[in-house]
Amino acid sequence: MSQPVIAVTDLAKQYGEVTALAGISLTVARGAVLAVLGHNGAGKTTLIDILSTRVRPSAGTARVCGYDVVQRGRAVRRRIGVTGQFAAVDDALSGRGNLVLIARLLGARPRQALARAAELIAAFGLEDAADRPAGTYSGGMRRRLDLAAGLVGAPQVLFLDEPTTGLDPVSRAGLWTIVEGLATRGTTVVLTTQYLEEADRLADHVVVLGLGHLTVSGTPAQLKARLGTRTATCTFGTELALRRAVDALSRLGLAAGRAGLVLTVPLSGPGDIPVVVRALDAAGAPLRDLTVTEPTLDDVYLSLHRTAAVS
Repeated sequence: MSQPVIAVTDLAKQYGEVTALAGISLTVARGAVLAVLGHNGAGKTTLIDILSTRVRPSAGTARVCGYDVVQRGRAVRRRIGVTGQFAAVDDALSGRGNLVLIARLLGARPRQALARAAELIAAFGLEDAADRPAGTYSGGMRRRLDLAAGLVGAPQVLFLDEPTTGLDPVSRAGLWTIVEGLATRGTTVVLTTQYLEEADRLADHVVVLGLGHLTVSGTPAQLKARLGTRTATCTFGTELALRRAVDALSRLGLAAGRAGLVLTVPLSGPGDIPVVVRALDAAGAPLRDLTVTEPTLDDVYLSLHRTAAVS
């Protein structure tokens, strides 16, 4: 089995009396997308800052592309790209000028820098605005330019710290498509986000941080199966049918929520659905409509929040 592109062991960061990270351990495979979730102050940006060598950890180890982020920081930086929460572009330069400047700073010759800028401008759909000052770009265009800037050096690993914050739905969906394409081509992506649908769409693996601790981790499907709730929404045509349905479901040990002639039934698994349908049919409670709702990462997040509040 190939070595992970990112390997973190017992990583901790202390700022005086404040614990930003406390014993985080995780691995990320080549070409995978890791989504890091958590409230503000949970430690997401601190984790990105350490992995991108901007901050030294207080304890533990982290290796990116096989290099220790503390001992071999320069080697790590040559292999990564970073896009922060806010677009870091020079407003006075054109989009093309920004990309050429970065390429030159990374050691490219003038012709190579121009060619790389042209390639990225085309890839990110910025041809029409390539020679306009970046200060005239819309929010979505600036984010695309910022992401392109992070890819000038063709990094093996790309760190994205809340890259779609503040974007409209169309621009956000466009960036999602770009990230999916990068992962398909073998770039490893670490993404922090407050948007649960973003993690659900993009991530191969999700970790949730809370007050610096790794609260839970797994694939989106694993987390939803473990902590989410599948429900059946049953709609009836008459009050009599609904009362019969309530009695039938109670005998099955299922507590249904009611709203008018609609019952919402929590399900433990796919096998519950035919059991519910047969019980309703036997009780003389014909269904007008049945909708099964799969759990989402929103359900996972709310479940974790309720558990934290109780504890």
